[in-house]
Order: sequence, then C-alpha cells, then structure tokens
Amino acid sequence: MLQLRIDEILKEQNHTKYWLFKRMEPMSYQNFNRIYNNETSSIKFDTLEKLKLALDVSYEDLFKEV
Repeated sequence: MLQLRIDEILKEQNHTKYWLFKRMEPMSYQNFNRIYNNETSSIKFDTLEKLKLALDVSYEDLFKEV
C-alpha cells in the first residue's frame, strides 16, 4: 500500500501544514486534511502535480510503501 509523505517532507523543509494548504488552493480544507492524513483512497493527478510543485519534490519522493 502507498502513503503520501507530506508530513515528513514538510518537516524536512521546515514548512507548516498551513503553508502547504495555502499553495493548494482552491482546495477545501476538509479535502486537504484527508490527503494530508492519508485518509483517502484516491487522488487526482492534478492534485499530485500541485503537491509535487508546491513541495519541489519528485513524484517518487511523495510516496512511501507501507
């Protein structure tokens, strides 16, 4: 199973959850929180692209296998 590493990446970069949320707009906080907490079973490609660009990481860096 794959999980997003958003929290880990933010800590490595010394950024906050709020910092990332502002860069993901126009996304609802509820949807953002589900993604952030790995409580979703699917994610749109454009959302992945926004995460990748906001965090300045590769797609491979966004995920970990658990």
